[in-house]
Amino acid sequence: MTKRNQAIGGYGERCAVRHLIEAGLRPVARNWRCRTGEIDIIAWDGPVLAFCEVKTRRTTTFGSPAEAVVPRKARRLRRLAAAWLAATGTTADEVRFDVISVLLPRLGRARVEHVKDAFR
Repeated sequence: MTKRNQAIGGYGERCAVRHLIEAGLRPVARNWRCRTGEIDIIAWDGPVLAFCEVKTRRTTTFGSPAEAVVPRKARRLRRLAAAWLAATGTTADEVRFDVISVLLPRLGRARVEHVKDAFR
């Protein structure tokens, strides 16, 4: 990944965190890593623990950012969520998997779309 792509992704994640906070969620972890991958954002939405995948794009030439979360990525995020819960000892009555799509147009503000419970 190029430094430019890393910068775009980092900016998208900051936009996503800001969006979550404004929506009343409480982030508890960002960019949690283990040997099998990374979880972008983990946040409490009341009693529900949300594991969030952030996808940032500059254009929709290859589809919306959310369309980049394919079934393989969803399976990986579920495994990573289980690893995070085990590693931290955190318990939650309910967990969900969200996708936060960030589109960065050439001009103007970033457009953030939060898809709650995007997959099971």
